[in-house]
Parts: sequence; structure tokens; C-alpha cells
Amino acid sequence: MSDTFNIHTTAATAGTRLDKLLADAMPDVSRSRLKALIKEGHVTCDGNTVTSPSKSVKPGEYYTVTTPEPEDPVPLAEAIPLDVIFEDEHLIVVNKPAGMVVHPAPGSPTGTLVNALLHHCEGSLSGIGGVKRPGIVHRIDKETSGLLVVAKHDKAHNGLAVQFADHSIERKYTAICKGHPRPARNRIVGNIARHPVDRKRMAVAETAGKWAATHYKIITAYNQGNAPLACEIECQLETGRTHQVRVHMAHIGHPLVGDPVYNKNNKLGSSIKGPVRAAMQAFSRQALHARSLGFIHPISGKPFKFKSELPYDIAELLNALEPYKA
Repeated sequence: MSDTFNIHTTAATAGTRLDKLLADAMPDVSRSRLKALIKEGHVTCDGNTVTSPSKSVKPGEYYTVTTPEPEDPVPLAEAIPLDVIFEDEHLIVVNKPAGMVVHPAPGSPTGTLVNALLHHCEGSLSGIGGVKRPGIVHRIDKETSGLLVVAKHDKAHNGLAVQFADHSIERKYTAICKGHPRPARNRIVGNIARHPVDRKRMAVAETAGKWAATHYKIITAYNQGNAPLACEIECQLETGRTHQVRVHMAHIGHPLVGDPVYNKNNKLGSSIKGPVRAAMQAFSRQALHARSLGFIHPISGKPFKFKSELPYDIAELLNALEPYKA
């Protein structure tokens, strides 16, 4: 059951930050939890939703806090179609569509890849990842499409995890970035950590975070007149950090087309005109696809390599760029 708390501000509490006001009034709930409830829209002031924890309260205001019902910690099996590339009794390789979250998390308790896998595999997934991440050895972002390998039992999970840890897994991505990276082939090295201000973003950091390396090479460059337009690039990961390709490409000044976090508003130079401008601005996710995945089978010891065709939206964007091939 959800619970509701009502708080009436007075002259004594005027000027207090909203999150502190709530923390003082609700000592059994942590301040971080209250901040999350505010940001998620569970707090109202005189009937109007408030989403800023730092809001300064005024005397005579009525605040209502509604704590949602707790989510079931165990994901439910759901009959969601899967694009299965390979499957045996030890593991399964799937082609994840853009828009699907890999495992349940706050705000995405259902409809995830894990929910689909629990149904498809009839509950036969490794338990190493915990109840919310059964079988999950690695992840890709919600709006990134492409290949993932999932373990069906703990021995397979451990065997794959060792390969991820020693960076022997081959992971190649196809991406479309703005402009022309120079040189045309290079290795980007830079620690990746949480952004110091925006905690939903990652950033390259000098000393904090985790070491990361990404190799990229230009596959096809596109120009409009004399102006660099975009490039289709291949990125190969040495490491697997959160948002790695997106952060590293943005760091060198060539963010991915459509990236809502590292290429906000998908801005283009005024020299880019016509239908290709519209096609690039209309692309509504990061143009990134996990196209190739290679590993040693953790049980048989045989080398495996899988490739995935580009999804329709990225293929259409490349078609729009085709007339501008350099």
C-alpha cells in the first residue's frame, strides 16, 4: 500500500529547503530517498507537483508526500518477442532493439530484456547477477541496439565474466558521429566517471573513475560542399564502461548523432542544409549499434563470433547521408 504524509509550513520553517523540511518531518525516510521522491513527482505543494529538492518553502504551504507501493524485487517472466541470434543449453545471444532496458530498475520494472529472457528460458538463467539481473554479464544502454550474450547457468556466467574482465571479448559498434574525427583511426584513452554536476551523465576525468579505452576508425565520411557533415565509424572497446563510446566520442568533439545526453538538441552547423539536415535532426536516439560480438564459448572452448545487421533507423540515416559521401 502507498502512504501519504501531509506537512504544513509555518513561519519557523520558511526559507528551508524542501528536502530538508521533509527530512525533518519524516525522520524514518532518508533524505536521499526524499530527494528521489521529489524528482519523481511524488510531492505536491497546495495540489501542484514540485520536482526541485532545493525549493525554498514559504509559510502557510501544504505539502503532500505520497510514497509509492514497493516494487516486486523479483522480475516477472513476460512473453516479449526476442530476436535470438544463437542459443544452446549454456548461453543465449540476442539482438536487443533500441528502447528496451536490459534489466529492471527504478522506473522500468517490466518490459525489460530480463523479463523477456525469464519467459523465453523458462527461468533458466544464472543467479550471479542477483534477482534483478539474472544471467546478465554485460549491458548496453536502453537506446543502443545490438548484440548481448546472456548466461543460462553460473559456470557459463563465470566463464564469460573472466573474458570481460581480461578484455578478451571482441565488441565492435557501428556509430554515426558528427563531423570528421582526426586522425581517421585512433585510440581514445580517458578515465570515465560520473559527471561532477549532472549525475545522470558520465564524463572523462583525469584521476577519478575507471580507466577506459576505445578504438575508432572511419568507415565512410560525408561532406556537404566543403563542410564536414558526419562519419560512419566503427568503435572497438578495450573496456566496457557506462556510456563509453558516447562519452569518448563527445570528448574528442564528435558526439553521436541523436545522442540526447552528450549531443543535446542534436545541434548542427548552419552550413548543413536540405533533407540531410532534417534527417540528422529527426534522429531521436544515439546512432549506436552493437554490431559484432566475439568470445570463447565458456563450456566448449570454441571461438564464437556473431554479427548483427544495422537496424532500420540507422540504415535509413545512412541512406540519407549516401549522396554526400566524401
